[in-house]
Amino acid sequence: MPFKNPSFRGWIGTGREDITPPVGIFARNWGAAKHEVSAGVHLPLTLTCFSFQTDEKDAPLFLISADLGWWKSAADERQLREGILNALALEPYQLMFCLTHTHAGPSTFSEDANKPGGHFIIPYLESVKQAAISACKSALANASLATLSWNYSKCDLAKNRELPEEGTDRILTGFNVLKPADDTLLVGRLTDANGTIIGSIVNYACHPTTLGAANDLISPDYVGALRLVVEGSTNAPCLFLQGASGELAPAEQYSGDTTLADQYGRQLGYATLAALEAMQLPQTALEFTGVVESGATLAMWNKTTFLPDATKQAEMKLVSLPLKDLPTLAEIEAAWEQCTDHVIKERLWRQRGIRKTIGDGDTSNMPLWVWRLGDAVLVGQPNEAYAAFQQQLREQLAPAAVAVINIVNGYAGYLPPASSYHDQSYAVWQTPFAPGSLELLTASATAISQRMILSK
Repeated sequence: MPFKNPSFRGWIGTGREDITPPVGIFARNWGAAKHEVSAGVHLPLTLTCFSFQTDEKDAPLFLISADLGWWKSAADERQLREGILNALALEPYQLMFCLTHTHAGPSTFSEDANKPGGHFIIPYLESVKQAAISACKSALANASLATLSWNYSKCDLAKNRELPEEGTDRILTGFNVLKPADDTLLVGRLTDANGTIIGSIVNYACHPTTLGAANDLISPDYVGALRLVVEGSTNAPCLFLQGASGELAPAEQYSGDTTLADQYGRQLGYATLAALEAMQLPQTALEFTGVVESGATLAMWNKTTFLPDATKQAEMKLVSLPLKDLPTLAEIEAAWEQCTDHVIKERLWRQRGIRKTIGDGDTSNMPLWVWRLGDAVLVGQPNEAYAAFQQQLREQLAPAAVAVINIVNGYAGYLPPASSYHDQSYAVWQTPFAPGSLELLTASATAISQRMILSK
C-alpha cells in the first residue's frame, strides 16, 4: 500500500481580518486580576477563514478561527453566528466558528457593558461579526482548485495541568510533572495548482494561559508568535484550531511576561514548520517498488502520484448530555448579589452564564459538528473536552487524519472523563455536565465519523 498524506482536493479559499479591540475595553478574565481594562496590545488579534467546496458552485463550508477566549452568554454567541449565517445564506452545519481560547482577550459578554470599559463590548461584537462575514466573502472570492494535506507530528509544549496538592485532596490547576500529556500535533497544508502553499492549519491541544492575572495587554497568547513563525516562512495565513485541551497547558503559566508567550509560540511554530517540511509533495506518495540486493536486502520506495479524495460531507447533531445537580439560575443570582468576595463573585458570575446557557433542566442538548474532507475528519463541539476525546477518536478513525476542536459555536463548560469526577479539581467543580457526558459525546462523534468514512 502506498504511503501518503491524508488529502482533500477541491476549491479552497482563505480570508483574514484584524479583530484587535480598542485599548480600554473590559478585559478582566482572571478572578485574581487587579485591573479591569486592557492597557495596550501585545500582538494583534486575528480572525482567519478557510472555505471548502467540491467545485465553484458547491455549497461552501466555512472554518473560522478567532483570537477570542470563550462565550459567557449563549445569546451573544447565537446573535453573532446567526448574523453570519443570515448574511451568507448558510445552514448551521456549514459554519464552525472556533475560538483559540486566549485568556488575554476582551470580554465577549454583553452583560459586562456596565463595567469599566464595558461600553466597547457590544460594538466590538458587531465588528467581529462583520469581520467574519468579510473574511468568508474574501475566501469565496479567491477560492481556487487546491489540495489540503495533513501530517501528524509532535510538540511537547502541552503538559498535564492537574497537580495533586500535598496533604489535601485538592487538584491544583498547574503543571503535574509526573503525569504524561497528549503531545499530538496535526498540521494541514493548503497548496494551489502550482504546489505553492496558500495556507496552513495547526490543530494542537494546549490552554493559552501563559498570560494570567498580572497581564493587562490584549494578546492571542502563544498563538500569536506561532502565526508569526509559520506565516513568516510560508507567506500564507495560518489558522489555529484549539484541540481537546481540558487538562493541558504549558508548564509555566499565569505570567505577566509576554516574552514567555512568544517563546511558547515559537516552539509550536518550529514544530509546525518541521511537520510541513516532512510532508510529501501534493498528490505525491511513496510506493514500494521492489528489492535491491546489496550488503543488506534493500526495500525500495519511490515517489508516485495519486489523485486526492474529493469527498465533502458535513453534519450537525444535537447530543443530549446529562447535567449535575446544580443550583437554579435564581439561586445563583441571589448568591451573587450577597457575595462580597471578588474571586467568589467572579466564579458565581461565570456559573450564572453557564446556567443561562444550559437551562434549568436535567439535560442539555449540545451541538456537535462533523465534517469529512477527503481522507480527514474535523470534529467540533462547544465545550472544553479532555484529551481522551481526541485520542479515542484518532484511534477509532485511523488512518484518517482527525482534527478535534474545542469551543466551537458556543460554550458551556468542561468535559472530563467519568473517572476523574472523584477529583477535587477546577474542571470537575466548574462543569455543569454529569459523569459520562464526555463518553456520550465521544460515542456520537465516532459513530457519525465512521459512517462518513465508510460511505466512500
